[in-house]
Amino acid sequence: MYTRCCNKGIVVKTSADSQYLFICNQHKNDDFMHYFKKLMSLSVTRYFCAAKPKGIDIVLSFLLVLISLKAIACPIELPVATISAEGHTLAVELASTPKARVCGLSNRYQLAEDHGMLFIYPALGPRNFWMKDTHIPLSIAFLDDTGLILSIQPMTPMQTDERYRSLQPVRYALEVNQGWFADHGVGVGDIVEMKLPVVIEIR
Repeated sequence: MYTRCCNKGIVVKTSADSQYLFICNQHKNDDFMHYFKKLMSLSVTRYFCAAKPKGIDIVLSFLLVLISLKAIACPIELPVATISAEGHTLAVELASTPKARVCGLSNRYQLAEDHGMLFIYPALGPRNFWMKDTHIPLSIAFLDDTGLILSIQPMTPMQTDERYRSLQPVRYALEVNQGWFADHGVGVGDIVEMKLPVVIEIR
């Protein structure tokens, strides 16, 4: 809910508390920077005009669109950990939240050697992936909750027709440059050893 404090303005919904905030342009002493600073302090998930936009309303709408796009832009900065398989180490970004897992390795054009991304889920379950907006040829390994590799699949970049599904319920998925597993003698039945940070949000 929100309280209407004037006849026209912009209504935004913040992701922090899912509350609606009505930003007014009634007061003539409130200049552009006042609105800009207020907007930049919010994590906006939805917005709409409370009346026909005029003047500052149009500017606010434009800023809100930019902020919303920034909030969902990929890639995003993630914590990094070192894992190993058959004695070979990998530096992996940890995708442990819904937003991080949705972004994955999309909108990137290269992945450094011996680097990858570890997708972490709060519980075992069936998982499936696609390669929308992903420019890098990848291989994906699906792991159970002990780090045991259950399956490995090559992934074709920049297409949405094919889905890459775990054959069994898994807790982790590991994406690396295509061919990394074969090149390092890592296969189904091997264990990925993980020493993850103690403080990490998994949801």
